[in-house]
Amino acid sequence: MSDQNFPSQAKVAIIGGGVMGAGLAYHLALEGWTDCLLIEKGELTSGSTWHAAGQCPNFIADYNMAKIHDYGVNLYPRLEELTGQYVSWHGCGGIRFAYQPAEVEWFHRVAGIGRLIGYDCEIIDPDKIKSLVPYVNLEGVLAGAWTHADGHVDPAGVCNAMAKGARMHGVRISTRNRVLDIHSRPSGEWQILTEKGTVIAEHVVNAAGCYAREVSKMVGTDLPMINMKHTYIVTESVQEFLHADREMPVIRDPYPSSYYRQEQKSALIGIYETMNSEECWAHRGGWPEWESENELFDPEMDNIMPFIERVMERVPMWEQLGIKRIVCGAIPHTPDSNPFIGPASGLQNFWHCNGASIGIASGAGCGKYLAQWMVYGDAEINMAGIDPRRFSEFAPGQYTKEKSHEDYEHMYKLHLPGEERPAGRKFRTTPLYDRLKEKGAVYTEINGWERAKWFSLDGQEEQVGFRHSNTFSIVAKECRAVRERVGIMELSTFAKYDISGIDAETMLNRISANRMPGGSGIVLTHYLAENGRLNGESTVTRLHENFYYVLSGATSEERDLSILNQGIGDQEDVRIANVTNEWGALLLAGPQSRKVLSAVTGESLCNADFPWLSGKTIDVQGREVRALRVSYSGDLGWELHCRNADLVEVYEAICAAGEEYGIVDFGSYALNSLRMEKAYKGWGAEMTNEISMVEAGLMRFFRRNKDDFRGRQGTLDIEDNGISTSLAYFEVEEGDNDVVGGEAVLVDGQTIGVTTSGGYGHTTGKSLGFAYVDPQYSQPGCEFEVLLIGDMRKATVLADPVWDPQNLRPRA
Repeated sequence: MSDQNFPSQAKVAIIGGGVMGAGLAYHLALEGWTDCLLIEKGELTSGSTWHAAGQCPNFIADYNMAKIHDYGVNLYPRLEELTGQYVSWHGCGGIRFAYQPAEVEWFHRVAGIGRLIGYDCEIIDPDKIKSLVPYVNLEGVLAGAWTHADGHVDPAGVCNAMAKGARMHGVRISTRNRVLDIHSRPSGEWQILTEKGTVIAEHVVNAAGCYAREVSKMVGTDLPMINMKHTYIVTESVQEFLHADREMPVIRDPYPSSYYRQEQKSALIGIYETMNSEECWAHRGGWPEWESENELFDPEMDNIMPFIERVMERVPMWEQLGIKRIVCGAIPHTPDSNPFIGPASGLQNFWHCNGASIGIASGAGCGKYLAQWMVYGDAEINMAGIDPRRFSEFAPGQYTKEKSHEDYEHMYKLHLPGEERPAGRKFRTTPLYDRLKEKGAVYTEINGWERAKWFSLDGQEEQVGFRHSNTFSIVAKECRAVRERVGIMELSTFAKYDISGIDAETMLNRISANRMPGGSGIVLTHYLAENGRLNGESTVTRLHENFYYVLSGATSEERDLSILNQGIGDQEDVRIANVTNEWGALLLAGPQSRKVLSAVTGESLCNADFPWLSGKTIDVQGREVRALRVSYSGDLGWELHCRNADLVEVYEAICAAGEEYGIVDFGSYALNSLRMEKAYKGWGAEMTNEISMVEAGLMRFFRRNKDDFRGRQGTLDIEDNGISTSLAYFEVEEGDNDVVGGEAVLVDGQTIGVTTSGGYGHTTGKSLGFAYVDPQYSQPGCEFEVLLIGDMRKATVLADPVWDPQNLRPRA
């Protein structure tokens, strides 16, 4: 039935009135976008928000998710004062238990992130833990990570407070009003059909929680997300809590795979079963009926009792308590546990704000940073890890089911560096997978693709952990083989696009900072936001007139495809084909690579006929191969791209030709070492939406004399106005571990920056890293310290790459 009071126009329509939707509405209003309409099919909080346990932990090892959580931890205690709405903030702190030395090392990493962001994370021994929770049995506990200022909140209270704050700034909220369908209009706007009427909006945000996939399907897309059952229990009153002068901190305990804390004067115990986890509404596709509201499930007590019993071992005074309430409700899970915050793939001004498994903690921060992205074109934190476009089209379905169940069941199991888990594997492979596996390839997974990390020639398994392991010497041999002889690596995980048409060059120049190549040239180019921030990076090869072959990173497939498609102007003749799954790729690199490739092709490979940074189609024993003279290893080399049907034959021909030159298979571990020695930057690490080409030291790829292109003026403005951070390439004193990214950089005990990536340079014997630091410390020769697993290590900024600083090898 139509409602005369229902608005017909809004700048933003937000679908979903849980903590994610309310958080976004509030922060859009704070940014000045008050012409927003939030539409909720039931009452606010009536999906998954109302029944949540309300944990708000600072303890998280993902640097950018930690920023999101910390924002909520700082906002929620102030929300009642800001809005007048009760939120019941309990700043009782939290303690995570460690049972293994590796977990303690991980605690040091999290404490370092806390130092960067500004929250306290103290690593404490069992005696200190006992002083804080004297009634907890600490048998087997080595240490605790004590986050002082976090806690828990009333989920409904905090959601209603942000909704009230949004209303106070002019946001309209329509409840008891289901969205029926969504249509795109020729104007670029969206038409949202609801039970109370139709509204036209410039932007639509899917904040529909458990219904997010169904809302996505209204616009012809899907999301890799499922809803998992999660149970917590609340006991009768605990005698010891009745007269306690302080609240028990939230305990996060891997032994029972549970969190437990005080809930008023009772105990609350939340369980993440490590087996037999269940999906909600699995019998009907994984989403509830539209009429569902405040829905709970009957808990599978047989599944959760073993974990509750372990909690009772930890807190014996709870053993005789009765159960007052059992809550078994739905929570969303994604393949990598991170939410979906950002643009939908392939759609203009359709956004996602959903998929948060720790939604109460992240609701405010997700709203804040998505609001920034929508209003200003970018957020102040790196959004790559939560961008909905990080997964490709294959992901919804079985892959997501497997990965999400695994993520749920491993909530309190540390995922060690190098550890490969079995769920969601072999979803994207090439015909070369089995052949490389036979040769000892040890695979990791990225966006569903299997990618070789290293080669175990004698059957060794990786001894995973935070420090150098048995793979260290093996990877060193792979690196030396590339530098001294020749190596081959499969690079089929690249995103690959064929772009053709009379206007292809014009379009690419308009959306790119670099100038498109002429002849058979290759350029590295960057996609920018209007404000100059980095949005993406691609390698572009002009194979012939009006035909370009474009390559991006594995997790950039959907994002860059959106950038390219949305860059096509009205009436332009441009065709874009995503050929990622049809074409494979090999990297042949090293001083002997020309001789090896010459043995399998009749094409002249000398510098005069095939110069560096050029590409052409060649014949390799009867197979069509796109040969690109470029190498991320920093040596003489070619990327060789061919149809997957030809990949094994091309690989075998090259390996046979390379035998006399000592050719070696190498993996991504070696490639990272090689690129660090060349100071090659990486997307998502050194290049993110937080910064521009100026801070990243990429202005040599910026063509200021080119006709106007997206982000040109924004970049020039940044250059004119000055920068507050700058990328430094540095050597750190050697130890048994290296920079990985997200570590604090300090001078005289003061934090002056953060690392982005690093690794050990095996052919130069140097531990290397990148960091964004205060510009005064980015100059060659500057010294600072890097906090690595609790140890301060001295570092010195380098002027040039430690390998081949004159760049002679690629041109050889």
